Amino acid sequence: MSAPAPTVSAPRPRGGGPRVRGPRPAASPGRRPRRSVGLTLVTGLVLVYTLVPLVWLFVNATKTQSGLLDSFGLWFDGDFALFSNIADTFTYDDGVFGRWLLNTLLYVVIGAGGATLLAVLGGYGLAKFAFPGKRAVFAVVIGAVAVPGTALAVPTFLMFSEMGLTNTPWAVIVPSLISPFGLYLMWVFASDAIPDELLEAARIDGSGELRTFFTICLPLLSPGIVTVSLFTMVATWNNYFLPLIMIKDPDWYPLTLGLNAWNAQASTAGGEPVFHLVITGSLLTIVPLIAAFLLLQRYWQSGLAAGSVKE
Repeated sequence: MSAPAPTVSAPRPRGGGPRVRGPRPAASPGRRPRRSVGLTLVTGLVLVYTLVPLVWLFVNATKTQSGLLDSFGLWFDGDFALFSNIADTFTYDDGVFGRWLLNTLLYVVIGAGGATLLAVLGGYGLAKFAFPGKRAVFAVVIGAVAVPGTALAVPTFLMFSEMGLTNTPWAVIVPSLISPFGLYLMWVFASDAIPDELLEAARIDGSGELRTFFTICLPLLSPGIVTVSLFTMVATWNNYFLPLIMIKDPDWYPLTLGLNAWNAQASTAGGEPVFHLVITGSLLTIVPLIAAFLLLQRYWQSGLAAGSVKE
């Protein structure tokens, strides 16, 4: 068997032009990727910073009220009371924690689900249809992304108060339907995920706009839809300031307001000590979010990476 021909570099042309080199030999299959010790240390610090609060929350959720005061925060107590704490959390005060959980699910399903639907429809329309004033719409969307939600809470409260919607679920659901960041994200994603040639071919074949959207475009937009739904779900699930100024009836509290009310009750002089229920309720509150991220992680990653490589 003859030996492979050596790689020969072409001579540098006159006039100082760049030297044209031949193909480089392929890298060895057993060659390990380059590692950075500094990057590994920074990543480890971020991981510890992220996991320590979760570990603290889980460990202290296994303790009784007296065990929280007698033992170290990052180590277990002698009595493993996690399951009894969960039962007490759902039965305390006539099971109001279950009502708060259902309220939060209601706000997330209708508010975050509606925000995702509107973002998908609006982003697709803005990306694939031309109309007068499109640049103005783009400027408005970018400006809305830059405005924090807390700055709009008080004007929204005054408007809803005039409409008689305060202290009702709609006071939380209706503002949650608007997601400027989700609209912008779907606008950018739809521009790259759906080729214009595909839409033209569907129209030539006689497919209507609605049929084209639901049968052809919607499957292509699924990574972006999951990404936007995750962002809106987390924002609605963790929403605190808007329900704080809109809702006064404890029966319509989300989990964030309910746990804060329990914490204030336990901190008040003469109040019932329910710190162990606050901690256990906080642990139960983050479990659905962790499950959602773990189940939708691959779609979320593919949605973020879409459009990053141009062929």
